[in-house]
Amino acid sequence: MQSITVSSHPSVQYLLRIGDTCLILAQRLAEWCGHAPIVEEDIALTNMALDLVGQARAVLTRAGELEGELGGARHDEDQLAFLRDERDFRNCTLVELPRGDFAVTMLRNCAVAIFLKLLWQKLEGSSDSELAAIAGKAVKEARYHQEHAAGWVVRLGDGTEESAARLKAALDLLWPYIAEIFEADAVDDEAEAARLGPRWADLRDDWRAEFAAVLAPAGVALPAERAFRSTGKTGRHSEHLGYVLAEMQHLQRTFPGGVW
Repeated sequence: MQSITVSSHPSVQYLLRIGDTCLILAQRLAEWCGHAPIVEEDIALTNMALDLVGQARAVLTRAGELEGELGGARHDEDQLAFLRDERDFRNCTLVELPRGDFAVTMLRNCAVAIFLKLLWQKLEGSSDSELAAIAGKAVKEARYHQEHAAGWVVRLGDGTEESAARLKAALDLLWPYIAEIFEADAVDDEAEAARLGPRWADLRDDWRAEFAAVLAPAGVALPAERAFRSTGKTGRHSEHLGYVLAEMQHLQRTFPGGVW
């Protein structure tokens, strides 16, 4: 099925960054269904994936509405999720990386949940009343996600020699991709100017403080900054996203307009 063309307006792009980041992380978490180390975590990770899908649905729906309000073609949540090409997704590269082991999953969940919590808190004051309402519900879910993941990060770091080594390896793997979240650009500047939402770069210091506070009792420190910057927010992704989208979009692309 032919792909859609999405508005390049900064406000739409800003919302896509949020919705896509939630959506792709949800796909990675869903991969744990039936594979988590204990039944309780199997259920917990699946439920958190559903939370993120719900957030993605709400934000993508609002992005599509905004397209129409700006005079362009309006797309619904399903079109935006299933009918965009890889280069039109605006998620952070961090969330499209392979699932990895349990340490990778929990550390990534912790890092992203802290960021999303801080972002949703700011978005509660958005000039867009619908986005503010979405944030009011989503921030509660992000707080739980952070609490859950942070508890596991500490348990892994303060556990066995193997669990501590796996946590350290997870941090070494993920750290280079975290910096992208806080890279400032014109999309963020426009959102800030319109009071749609904060510049993500302005959340960096609070994020670092909270993330470091989780790592400390786990016996791990924040690594040094690196020059490398991934570019998922601008549509230039790693080799991994295409595989995620191929699986996620297969049914809709094969049977256009299909419903249950």
